Amino acid sequence: MDDAGRFPVRRYLTTPDAALRLGLSPRTLEKHRVFGTGPVFHKLGGRVVYAIEALEAWAALGQRHSTSDPGKGTCRPARRTAGAVRR
Repeated sequence: MDDAGRFPVRRYLTTPDAALRLGLSPRTLEKHRVFGTGPVFHKLGGRVVYAIEALEAWAALGQRHSTSDPGKGTCRPARRTAGAVRR
């Protein structure tokens, strides 16, 4: 029996699932969230979830065809940016 029609397609992933999909550790994804360098996320109550489309869009910023390709964007490292003010 095919169960494909019984279960809804997941549109949102938790941090561990999103990290697995991106090939990152959950802690790295958490750091990206703190520094504002990662994919867009949603807060649903006390839970953080990521739309699959947002993960794919963020990962696409790092897409390159060669080492000399400037690409269309940048996936920044998970650390504070130079101009950020610590509060």
